[in-house]
Amino acid sequence: MQQNANHQVYLKSRPAGIPQAENFSLRETEVPRLEEGEILIRNHYLSADPAMRGWISDVGGYWPQIAIGETMRAFAVGEVIESRRPEYEIGDRLMGIFGWQEYSAATDKHVLLKVADADLPLSLYLGVLGLNGLTAYFGLLEVGGPKEGDTVVVSTAAGAVGSCAGQIAKLRGCRTVGITGGPAKVRQCVDEFGYDVAIDYKSSVKLDDELQAACPNGVDIYYDNTSGPISDAVMRHLGIGARVVICGTAAYSSWNPWNAGPRPERHLIVKRASMRGFLATDYAAQFPEAVRTLAEWVRRGKVRYAEEILEGIEKAPESIQRLYRGEHTGKLLIRLPSAEL
Repeated sequence: MQQNANHQVYLKSRPAGIPQAENFSLRETEVPRLEEGEILIRNHYLSADPAMRGWISDVGGYWPQIAIGETMRAFAVGEVIESRRPEYEIGDRLMGIFGWQEYSAATDKHVLLKVADADLPLSLYLGVLGLNGLTAYFGLLEVGGPKEGDTVVVSTAAGAVGSCAGQIAKLRGCRTVGITGGPAKVRQCVDEFGYDVAIDYKSSVKLDDELQAACPNGVDIYYDNTSGPISDAVMRHLGIGARVVICGTAAYSSWNPWNAGPRPERHLIVKRASMRGFLATDYAAQFPEAVRTLAEWVRRGKVRYAEEILEGIEKAPESIQRLYRGEHTGKLLIRLPSAEL
Protein backbone atom coordinates (compact mmCIF):
# COMPACT_ATOMS: atom_id res chain seq x y z
CA MET A 1 0.00 0.00 0.00
CA GLN A 2 1.34 3.39 -0.97
CA GLN A 3 2.44 5.85 1.66
CA ASN A 4 -0.10 8.50 2.72
CA ALA A 5 -2.94 6.70 0.97
CA ASN A 6 -6.42 6.73 2.48
CA HIS A 7 -7.57 3.25 3.45
CA GLN A 8 -11.32 2.81 3.66
CA VAL A 9 -13.88 0.14 4.45
CA TYR A 10 -16.85 0.17 2.07
CA LEU A 11 -20.14 -1.73 1.85
CA LYS A 12 -19.65 -4.59 -0.59
CA SER A 13 -23.02 -6.33 -0.28
CA ARG A 14 -26.23 -5.83 1.67
CA PRO A 15 -26.52 -8.24 4.60
CA ALA A 16 -29.44 -10.50 5.34
CA GLY A 17 -29.68 -9.99 9.09
CA ILE A 18 -26.57 -9.25 11.14
CA PRO A 19 -23.74 -7.74 9.03
CA GLN A 20 -20.79 -10.09 8.52
CA ALA A 21 -17.19 -9.34 7.59
CA GLU A 22 -17.82 -10.51 4.01
CA ASN A 23 -20.37 -7.71 3.51
CA PHE A 24 -17.48 -5.23 3.57
CA SER A 25 -14.22 -4.77 1.75
CA LEU A 26 -11.08 -2.63 2.00
CA ARG A 27 -9.82 -0.22 -0.62
CA GLU A 28 -7.05 2.30 -1.05
CA THR A 29 -7.75 5.79 -2.35
CA GLU A 30 -5.97 9.12 -2.41
CA VAL A 31 -6.09 11.35 0.64
CA PRO A 32 -8.97 13.78 -0.06
CA ARG A 33 -8.23 17.21 -1.49
CA LEU A 34 -10.26 19.87 0.27
CA GLU A 35 -12.95 22.06 -1.19
CA GLU A 36 -13.74 25.46 0.30
CA GLY A 37 -15.46 25.07 3.66
CA GLU A 38 -14.01 21.61 4.37
CA ILE A 39 -11.56 20.27 6.93
CA LEU A 40 -9.25 17.27 6.62
CA ILE A 41 -9.27 14.94 9.60
CA ARG A 42 -6.78 12.18 10.30
CA ASN A 43 -8.82 9.65 12.25
CA HIS A 44 -7.30 7.96 15.30
CA TYR A 45 -10.17 5.75 16.48
CA LEU A 46 -13.21 4.36 14.68
CA SER A 47 -16.38 3.21 16.39
CA ALA A 48 -18.44 0.04 15.97
CA ASP A 49 -22.08 0.49 16.98
CA PRO A 50 -25.25 -1.63 16.86
CA ALA A 51 -27.01 1.16 14.91
CA MET A 52 -24.81 0.37 11.91
CA ARG A 53 -26.97 -2.67 11.23
CA GLY A 54 -29.93 -0.41 10.51
CA TRP A 55 -27.93 1.93 8.30
CA ILE A 56 -27.19 -0.83 5.79
CA SER A 57 -30.38 -2.89 6.02
CA ASP A 58 -33.12 -3.05 3.38
CA VAL A 59 -35.56 -1.45 5.80
CA GLY A 60 -35.50 2.34 6.07
CA GLY A 61 -34.41 3.98 9.29
CA TYR A 62 -33.84 7.39 10.78
CA TRP A 63 -30.81 8.08 8.55
CA PRO A 64 -30.38 7.47 4.81
CA GLN A 65 -29.43 3.97 3.76
CA ILE A 66 -25.77 3.44 2.89
CA ALA A 67 -25.39 2.49 -0.76
CA ILE A 68 -23.39 -0.45 -2.07
CA GLY A 69 -19.86 0.79 -2.74
CA GLU A 70 -20.15 3.67 -0.27
CA THR A 71 -17.63 4.14 2.55
CA MET A 72 -19.19 2.83 5.74
CA ARG A 73 -20.74 5.56 7.83
CA ALA A 74 -19.26 5.57 11.32
CA PHE A 75 -18.46 7.76 14.26
CA ALA A 76 -14.77 8.51 14.59
CA VAL A 77 -12.44 10.77 16.51
CA GLY A 78 -9.37 12.39 15.05
CA GLU A 79 -7.25 15.48 14.50
CA VAL A 80 -7.56 18.34 12.02
CA ILE A 81 -4.51 18.37 9.74
CA GLU A 82 -5.79 20.90 7.19
CA SER A 83 -8.61 23.42 7.44
CA ARG A 84 -10.61 25.65 5.15
CA ARG A 85 -13.01 26.66 7.91
CA PRO A 86 -12.05 29.47 10.31
CA GLU A 87 -13.64 27.80 13.36
CA TYR A 88 -11.34 24.76 13.10
CA GLU A 89 -7.58 24.98 13.47
CA ILE A 90 -4.86 22.48 12.70
CA GLY A 91 -4.44 20.32 15.78
CA ASP A 92 -8.08 20.53 16.89
CA ARG A 93 -9.43 17.14 17.96
CA LEU A 94 -12.95 16.38 16.78
CA MET A 95 -15.58 13.67 17.13
CA GLY A 96 -18.09 13.20 14.38
CA ILE A 97 -19.45 11.13 11.52
CA PHE A 98 -16.19 10.65 9.63
CA GLY A 99 -16.60 7.07 8.38
CA TRP A 100 -14.54 3.91 8.50
CA GLN A 101 -11.46 5.44 6.90
CA GLU A 102 -8.11 6.91 7.83
CA TYR A 103 -8.68 10.41 6.41
CA SER A 104 -11.97 12.28 6.14
CA ALA A 105 -12.87 15.45 4.28
CA ALA A 106 -15.65 16.85 6.45
CA THR A 107 -17.88 19.87 6.73
CA ASP A 108 -19.44 21.37 9.82
CA LYS A 109 -22.47 19.07 9.51
CA HIS A 110 -20.26 16.02 10.12
CA VAL A 111 -18.74 17.38 13.35
CA LEU A 112 -20.58 16.54 16.55
CA LEU A 113 -18.10 17.65 19.18
CA LYS A 114 -14.81 19.49 19.60
CA VAL A 115 -12.70 17.70 22.21
CA ALA A 116 -11.87 20.22 24.91
CA ASP A 117 -10.05 18.04 27.45
CA ALA A 118 -6.47 16.88 27.00
CA ASP A 119 -6.23 14.94 30.27
CA LEU A 120 -8.58 12.09 29.28
CA PRO A 121 -7.96 9.39 26.67
CA LEU A 122 -9.14 10.39 23.21
CA SER A 123 -10.87 7.02 22.78
CA LEU A 124 -13.41 7.99 25.44
CA TYR A 125 -14.97 10.44 22.99
CA LEU A 126 -16.38 7.48 21.10
CA GLY A 127 -17.64 5.88 24.30
CA VAL A 128 -18.52 7.31 27.67
CA LEU A 129 -17.77 10.89 26.50
CA GLY A 130 -19.13 10.32 22.99
CA LEU A 131 -22.43 9.20 21.50
CA ASN A 132 -22.73 6.24 23.89
CA GLY A 133 -22.40 8.35 27.01
CA LEU A 134 -24.53 11.13 25.56
CA THR A 135 -27.22 8.62 24.61
CA ALA A 136 -27.26 7.29 28.16
CA TYR A 137 -27.23 10.81 29.62
CA PHE A 138 -30.10 12.29 27.62
CA GLY A 139 -32.11 9.10 27.40
CA LEU A 140 -32.15 8.66 31.14
CA LEU A 141 -32.28 12.26 32.35
CA GLU A 142 -34.39 13.93 29.64
CA VAL A 143 -36.62 11.06 28.51
CA GLY A 144 -36.73 8.87 31.62
CA GLY A 145 -36.93 11.67 34.18
CA PRO A 146 -35.53 9.71 37.16
CA LYS A 147 -36.53 10.54 40.71
CA GLU A 148 -34.72 9.51 43.86
CA GLY A 149 -35.85 6.06 44.92
CA ASP A 150 -37.00 4.97 41.46
CA THR A 151 -36.27 1.44 40.32
CA VAL A 152 -34.46 1.60 36.97
CA VAL A 153 -34.05 -1.50 34.80
CA VAL A 154 -31.48 -1.41 31.97
CA SER A 155 -31.10 -4.03 29.24
CA THR A 156 -27.64 -4.75 27.76
CA ALA A 157 -26.54 -3.38 31.09
CA ALA A 158 -22.82 -4.09 30.57
CA GLY A 159 -22.73 -2.39 27.17
CA ALA A 160 -21.32 1.03 26.39
CA VAL A 161 -24.71 2.76 26.68
CA GLY A 162 -26.28 0.55 29.32
CA SER A 163 -23.36 0.68 31.75
CA CYS A 164 -23.35 4.46 31.65
CA ALA A 165 -27.15 4.72 31.99
CA GLY A 166 -27.07 2.52 35.08
CA GLN A 167 -24.35 4.59 36.72
CA ILE A 168 -26.13 7.87 36.01
CA ALA A 169 -29.28 6.39 37.57
CA LYS A 170 -27.27 5.56 40.70
CA LEU A 171 -25.98 9.13 40.81
CA ARG A 172 -29.62 10.26 40.80
CA GLY A 173 -30.38 8.10 43.83
CA CYS A 174 -32.15 5.27 41.99
CA ARG A 175 -32.08 1.53 42.58
CA THR A 176 -30.64 -0.16 39.50
CA VAL A 177 -31.29 -3.57 37.98
CA GLY A 178 -29.23 -4.64 34.99
CA ILE A 179 -30.09 -7.36 32.47
CA THR A 180 -27.09 -8.84 30.69
CA GLY A 181 -25.77 -12.08 29.22
CA GLY A 182 -23.30 -14.41 30.95
CA PRO A 183 -21.77 -14.63 34.45
CA ALA A 184 -18.74 -12.49 33.55
CA LYS A 185 -20.97 -9.60 32.51
CA VAL A 186 -23.16 -10.06 35.58
CA ARG A 187 -20.06 -9.64 37.77
CA GLN A 188 -18.99 -6.63 35.70
CA CYS A 189 -22.39 -4.97 36.16
CA VAL A 190 -22.26 -5.33 39.93
CA ASP A 191 -18.54 -4.95 40.65
CA GLU A 192 -17.57 -2.30 38.08
CA PHE A 193 -20.76 -0.45 37.23
CA GLY A 194 -22.46 -0.55 40.62
CA TYR A 195 -25.78 -2.17 39.76
CA ASP A 196 -27.75 -3.26 42.81
CA VAL A 197 -28.85 -6.42 41.01
CA ALA A 198 -27.78 -7.99 37.71
CA ILE A 199 -29.81 -10.70 35.96
CA ASP A 200 -28.28 -13.13 33.49
CA TYR A 201 -30.99 -13.60 30.86
CA LYS A 202 -29.01 -16.40 29.21
CA SER A 203 -29.13 -18.66 32.25
CA SER A 204 -32.45 -17.49 33.67
CA VAL A 205 -35.00 -20.29 33.96
CA LYS A 206 -37.81 -17.77 34.23
CA LEU A 207 -36.97 -14.11 33.69
CA ASP A 208 -40.33 -13.03 35.10
CA ASP A 209 -39.55 -14.55 38.49
CA GLU A 210 -36.14 -12.87 38.65
CA LEU A 211 -37.64 -9.51 37.68
CA GLN A 212 -40.33 -9.89 40.34
CA ALA A 213 -37.71 -10.61 42.98
CA ALA A 214 -35.51 -7.70 41.84
CA CYS A 215 -38.38 -5.22 41.40
CA PRO A 216 -41.04 -6.12 44.00
CA ASN A 217 -42.64 -2.67 43.76
CA GLY A 218 -42.51 -2.53 39.98
CA VAL A 219 -40.24 -0.86 37.44
CA ASP A 220 -40.30 2.94 37.35
CA ILE A 221 -37.96 3.40 34.38
CA TYR A 222 -37.02 0.82 31.78
CA TYR A 223 -34.04 1.84 29.64
CA ASP A 224 -34.60 -0.44 26.64
CA ASN A 225 -31.57 -1.23 24.50
CA THR A 226 -32.94 -4.47 23.04
CA SER A 227 -36.70 -4.74 22.47
CA GLY A 228 -37.69 -8.38 21.90
CA PRO A 229 -38.41 -11.01 24.57
CA ILE A 230 -36.46 -9.23 27.33
CA SER A 231 -38.55 -6.11 26.90
CA ASP A 232 -41.76 -8.16 26.74
CA ALA A 233 -40.87 -9.54 30.18
CA VAL A 234 -40.04 -6.13 31.66
CA MET A 235 -43.36 -4.68 30.41
CA ARG A 236 -45.21 -7.10 32.66
CA HIS A 237 -43.48 -5.57 35.68
CA LEU A 238 -43.96 -1.87 34.97
CA GLY A 239 -45.19 0.20 37.90
CA ILE A 240 -47.85 2.90 37.85
CA GLY A 241 -46.56 5.91 35.90
CA ALA A 242 -43.55 4.04 34.54
CA ARG A 243 -41.45 5.50 31.73
CA VAL A 244 -40.03 3.28 28.99
CA VAL A 245 -37.04 4.78 27.17
CA ILE A 246 -36.59 3.23 23.71
CA CYS A 247 -32.91 3.41 22.84
CA GLY A 248 -32.25 0.34 20.69
CA THR A 249 -33.73 -2.75 19.08
CA ALA A 250 -30.74 -5.08 19.05
CA ALA A 251 -32.77 -8.21 19.86
CA TYR A 252 -34.58 -8.44 16.53
CA SER A 253 -33.62 -11.77 15.00
CA SER A 254 -34.17 -10.19 11.60
CA TRP A 255 -34.36 -6.53 10.77
CA ASN A 256 -38.15 -6.27 10.57
CA PRO A 257 -40.07 -3.45 12.27
CA TRP A 258 -43.21 -5.62 12.18
CA ASN A 259 -41.53 -8.47 14.04
CA ALA A 260 -44.27 -10.34 15.88
CA GLY A 261 -44.42 -10.28 19.65
CA PRO A 262 -46.60 -9.32 22.62
CA ARG A 263 -48.08 -5.87 22.32
CA PRO A 264 -47.32 -3.24 25.02
CA GLU A 265 -50.51 -1.18 24.76
CA ARG A 266 -52.41 -2.91 27.55
CA HIS A 267 -49.51 -2.48 29.95
CA LEU A 268 -49.23 1.20 29.06
CA ILE A 269 -52.89 1.98 29.61
CA VAL A 270 -53.38 -0.08 32.77
CA LYS A 271 -50.21 1.28 34.37
CA ARG A 272 -50.57 4.81 32.94
CA ALA A 273 -47.07 4.38 31.62
CA SER A 274 -45.35 6.16 28.74
CA MET A 275 -43.00 4.87 26.04
CA ARG A 276 -40.80 7.19 24.03
CA GLY A 277 -38.02 6.80 21.52
CA PHE A 278 -35.23 9.30 21.00
CA LEU A 279 -31.88 9.95 19.31
CA ALA A 280 -28.97 11.50 21.15
CA THR A 281 -28.51 13.89 18.22
CA ASP A 282 -31.88 15.43 19.17
CA TYR A 283 -29.90 17.14 21.94
CA ALA A 284 -26.85 18.17 19.90
CA ALA A 285 -26.99 21.77 21.14
CA GLN A 286 -26.49 20.47 24.69
CA PHE A 287 -23.57 18.15 23.91
CA PRO A 288 -20.75 20.37 25.26
CA GLU A 289 -22.44 20.87 28.63
CA ALA A 290 -23.28 17.17 28.94
CA VAL A 291 -19.72 16.12 28.05
CA ARG A 292 -18.33 18.47 30.70
CA THR A 293 -20.56 16.79 33.30
CA LEU A 294 -19.69 13.27 32.14
CA ALA A 295 -15.97 14.09 32.04
CA GLU A 296 -16.06 15.33 35.62
CA TRP A 297 -17.86 12.17 36.72
CA VAL A 298 -15.18 10.10 35.00
CA ARG A 299 -12.36 12.07 36.66
CA ARG A 300 -13.94 11.62 40.08
CA GLY A 301 -14.51 7.91 39.54
CA LYS A 302 -18.29 8.28 39.70
CA VAL A 303 -18.71 6.85 36.20
CA ARG A 304 -16.52 3.93 35.14
CA TYR A 305 -16.08 2.54 31.65
CA ALA A 306 -14.69 -0.44 29.77
CA GLU A 307 -13.16 -0.58 26.31
CA GLU A 308 -12.20 -3.31 23.87
CA ILE A 309 -9.86 -2.11 21.14
CA LEU A 310 -9.20 -3.85 17.82
CA GLU A 311 -5.96 -2.91 16.09
CA GLY A 312 -6.05 -1.63 12.51
CA ILE A 313 -8.75 -0.75 9.99
CA GLU A 314 -8.64 -4.34 8.71
CA LYS A 315 -10.53 -5.34 11.88
CA ALA A 316 -13.49 -3.04 11.20
CA PRO A 317 -15.48 -5.40 8.92
CA GLU A 318 -15.80 -8.06 11.63
CA SER A 319 -16.70 -5.67 14.44
CA ILE A 320 -20.48 -5.43 13.98
CA GLN A 321 -20.98 -9.18 14.17
CA ARG A 322 -18.88 -9.21 17.36
CA LEU A 323 -21.34 -6.74 18.89
CA TYR A 324 -24.36 -8.85 18.07
CA ARG A 325 -22.73 -12.06 19.29
CA GLY A 326 -21.99 -10.34 22.59
CA GLU A 327 -18.28 -11.18 22.34
CA HIS A 328 -17.05 -7.71 23.28
CA THR A 329 -16.25 -6.74 26.87
CA GLY A 330 -16.57 -2.96 26.61
CA LYS A 331 -17.03 -0.20 24.11
CA LEU A 332 -15.78 -1.67 20.83
CA LEU A 333 -13.25 0.51 18.99
CA ILE A 334 -10.81 0.23 16.10
CA ARG A 335 -7.48 1.96 16.73
CA LEU A 336 -5.61 3.28 13.71
CA PRO A 337 -1.80 3.61 13.55
CA SER A 338 -2.10 7.42 13.72
CA ALA A 339 -3.31 7.12 17.33
CA GLU A 340 0.23 6.19 18.34
CA LEU A 341 1.86 9.24 16.76
